[in-house]
Amino acid sequence: MDAEGQENFREFVENRSSALLKTAVLLSGGDRHAAEDLLQNALIKAAGRWHRIDEPEAYVRQILYRQQVNRWRLKWPRRELSVPEPLESPAHKGADDGPGAADLRIVMRAALARLTARQRTVLVLRYFEDLPEADVARLLGCSVGTVRSTTHRSLARLRGLAPELAALGPADAEQQPSRDFSPVEVRP
Repeated sequence: MDAEGQENFREFVENRSSALLKTAVLLSGGDRHAAEDLLQNALIKAAGRWHRIDEPEAYVRQILYRQQVNRWRLKWPRRELSVPEPLESPAHKGADDGPGAADLRIVMRAALARLTARQRTVLVLRYFEDLPEADVARLLGCSVGTVRSTTHRSLARLRGLAPELAALGPADAEQQPSRDFSPVEVRP
């Protein structure tokens, strides 16, 4: 990579790594260390092809998704480790967040962490990344029907794990920050 490419790559990492890390945290089930590894591996792969990449963020996100899919397709699944993290930090508090919003975020984080990696990945792609079913199917290497059924089962399980979320009406749901999740320790 030439000097200009290195500078462009550094700028990209500096500007976009925070948003990419949030996605990686969600994909890894709240394990920040695994998310950092996931992102670091994706950035290493992107650096090797940097001069050929047209849309760097889309390329890195696709690497993140595919690496996560490869993790849950392994014959010998690795056990995810929960790492204690602060539940609330000033960076995660919105200007109009009340105590109810913080409670809902905690419930949502805990419920997402208890989903399987596949369920969590599908929900992150569909609702956090706002991708259409066809794009999710292409990224995960499965059919649109599989994405639909996995989404349906994942949402049903999420509702079962966190019935408090069902109490949200459509107006309440729009007010909740959709991209404000951070890791949380979950004990069975």
